Amino acid sequence: MEGGFFSEWLPRYRHYLRMRNYSSRTIQSYEQVVRHFGYYVWLRRSIDPEKLVVYWEDLTRARLDTPVEVVPVIISDYLSFISSMRTYKPKTLHRIISTLSSFYRFLYSQGAISSNPMPAVERPKIKDQELRYLKHSQVLRLIDSIEDDRDRLIVRTIYATGVRVSELCGMSIEDIDFEDETIRVRGKGGKIRIVFVDRETLDEMDEFIGKRIEGPLFLGQQGHHISPRAVQHIFKKYAPDGITPHKIRHSYASELYRRSKNLRVVQENLGHSSIKTTEIYLHTDLDERKRVYQEFFPLAENNNRQKEKKRDRE
Repeated sequence: MEGGFFSEWLPRYRHYLRMRNYSSRTIQSYEQVVRHFGYYVWLRRSIDPEKLVVYWEDLTRARLDTPVEVVPVIISDYLSFISSMRTYKPKTLHRIISTLSSFYRFLYSQGAISSNPMPAVERPKIKDQELRYLKHSQVLRLIDSIEDDRDRLIVRTIYATGVRVSELCGMSIEDIDFEDETIRVRGKGGKIRIVFVDRETLDEMDEFIGKRIEGPLFLGQQGHHISPRAVQHIFKKYAPDGITPHKIRHSYASELYRRSKNLRVVQENLGHSSIKTTEIYLHTDLDERKRVYQEFFPLAENNNRQKEKKRDRE
């Protein structure tokens, strides 16, 4: 086993993420989480526990020259400690845990630790996992309400393809195949996948592009690709409160599954590596639930028979 300190492995982990084509923003976020955890581990091992809060408020005195090997209780204590210092949303804690999971999987694969402590760490429960989303007719009304051609096409493209904001912003004209009705997108980790798009949306793209034959589909400042922040601003301007690009992607997934019942296709279209991630996007249609209940639940079956007898008597 190689072992080593946080100060040694953090640059190696950063290089590992860069080699996997993570964005600079994601790498910075991951590095910050691991760095703060490394500081906590050093403080736990180096100072009087009663002074932990004082040192935490001024991390300039903390260091990373402490072994990366930890037991699960240290991670659980860290999560409890940072939660006592400020209020974290469950999703934020999940992101921290996911980052540490990635870091310790990397360490284990490199032989730096004897075992991965993360599987033993309990994750906080997320309430209201089902996010608010728009139904098909509501999305169409939102699209039709947008007068600006570019902004309308941006919202329509997200709904037509189910792409992430980052994938939409990275679209180039040469990625579009107007004959096969597909678009080539670069997803998380630099993974390339093909998404499908309807003919009407393609016709709007064709008209929007005009005589351009290459370059960004949606132009931002100085001729570069549009930024995710600009897309977020578009949604704040036109969409109902709480409806974000991610919620429109949610609507795409829910509508495609409701009509097809093919979870695997929805997973591949969304670019999810795990089907469990896809499942949180899906909703059983209310009409379908009602039909199944009325058809199969005993009390409802009896009620239906009584209604039929009453109609027969009339």
